[in-house]
Amino acid sequence: MNEKTSSLTIEEKEKFMMEAIREAKKAESMKEVPIGAIVVLDGKIIGRGHNFREESQDATAHAEMFAIKQACDVVDNWRLERAQMFVTLEPCPMCSGAMILSRVDEVYYGAKDPKGGTAGTLMNLLEDERFNHVAYVESGILEEECGKLLSNFFRKLREKKKLLKNQQKD
Repeated sequence: MNEKTSSLTIEEKEKFMMEAIREAKKAESMKEVPIGAIVVLDGKIIGRGHNFREESQDATAHAEMFAIKQACDVVDNWRLERAQMFVTLEPCPMCSGAMILSRVDEVYYGAKDPKGGTAGTLMNLLEDERFNHVAYVESGILEEECGKLLSNFFRKLREKKKLLKNQQKD
């Protein structure tokens, strides 16, 4: 059983999740799925990222991957021990794996991902003690705001597709 606990207050969690939401909005402005992530160490943001898959046509261009890479560059080390990750959507298997490999200590996310979440929904890779590193995981940080970003984005996308389909019929 994972014995780790959060090292942050509710106010700190919400403040940092708002920064992840800002990153998600950058992705949205680029017509990317609005997912954002930040890495925090000693109360300072050391890594930022947002989705960039459509523009880059790179399946690995997830918000968390960019935030981890930037954080590793800042600390000049692949280990992000004592660091916290904030992400607007529950991490996928690839991103959870990157967090394990980079030794992120705590992971906070907003909305659950029923189709790909591996931080508690489909499975929990981050707290699986069979791995050589275990992270503390907490979900639901500004969950409503994070979820609305995604649901509004996909609603608008469906409306646009429907409009295009109707225009093609005319």
